[in-house]
Amino acid sequence: MKLNKQDILKALETISAPGEGKNMVESGAVKNVVTFADEVIVDITINNPSLQAKKKTEVEIMQTIHKLVYEKAKITVNVKVDAPKKSAPNVIKGKAIPGIKNIIAVASGKGGVGKSTVTSNLAATLAKMGFKVGVLDADIYGPSIPIMFQVENEKPLAVNIDGKSKMKPVENYGVKILSIGFFTKPDQAVVWRGPMAAKALNQMIFDAHWGELDFMLIDLPPGTGDIHLSIMQSLPITGAVVVSTPQNVALADAKKGVAMFQQESINVPVLGIIENMAYFTPEELPENKYYIFGKEGAKNLAQDLNVPFLGDIPLVQSIREAGDVGRPAALQTATSLEAAFEKLTQNVVQEVVKRNTDLPPTEAIKITTMAGCSAVKK
Repeated sequence: MKLNKQDILKALETISAPGEGKNMVESGAVKNVVTFADEVIVDITINNPSLQAKKKTEVEIMQTIHKLVYEKAKITVNVKVDAPKKSAPNVIKGKAIPGIKNIIAVASGKGGVGKSTVTSNLAATLAKMGFKVGVLDADIYGPSIPIMFQVENEKPLAVNIDGKSKMKPVENYGVKILSIGFFTKPDQAVVWRGPMAAKALNQMIFDAHWGELDFMLIDLPPGTGDIHLSIMQSLPITGAVVVSTPQNVALADAKKGVAMFQQESINVPVLGIIENMAYFTPEELPENKYYIFGKEGAKNLAQDLNVPFLGDIPLVQSIREAGDVGRPAALQTATSLEAAFEKLTQNVVQEVVKRNTDLPPTEAIKITTMAGCSAVKK
């Protein structure tokens, strides 16, 4: 028997397309029918991607043609799935803060490597170089920036900006500062879950009058977690600086910190790695260097990860003392420490300029909600 295309189409009109109220022909599910002799090929497209729906459609077509057209017909059914595109998931997207040109996250994979010390001295050096600088202390559970700037007893004032009440950052040494430490008692532990901590950070970011800043430095907590994602979700980070000491334990965590920023879903440029406590030089033996925690570990890590090495800072008692009394060591004039922090800061600024020249402006990362320097180019 020679099969006829019209007979096949008529038979297919008796079958409803999966998930459609219309029959297969009327709905447009049948894309093509080819007949020759006692053979027929049916090309069909359905919206249901399940294997069960595909098999059911194939069997139903074969049974119908056998019943209504020719019971010995040789039938080939090609089922293609064309599932409708899913609507875009809910996306949480951060926004830039008007007036702030560059936002630098200062991070460390491990606690105790001197991240806050580096942040405070970078900020003080940038301000001394003539830049407008702010520091956001995002270390919710261990805020130390207020102590390092000798403003631990200060409280941000409220100012009226365009009819809205805003927090005015505390200022010292030419650096504007906001920290959760301003809103808690010295002996009070901050026992907050992630969402509450994120809300507090957003208030310090967006409910504050930062004014014009060439650089905002964000002192992140150690590790790679909730706070880091909240910050990168809220703000378009220009770049990240990772602080480490030379020993292997710290380097392993610093490597994770770099990897976090380089994840495809985050994609924050890593400006480089800083090696803190690189070596110890006794005051009575100023030419001697003792590599207590290992030699050039962070420098070697930077080379291995193909990211810039921004410089090293020695283990010097006066850095600790300066932090304790609230006057960053970088402000000590005509000292080797001042020179070390100036070189380090110059390297950071240079990497920011390079990053802003070579790469497009950063956007705040988009996190899908799921169930269960005036001289620096912008």
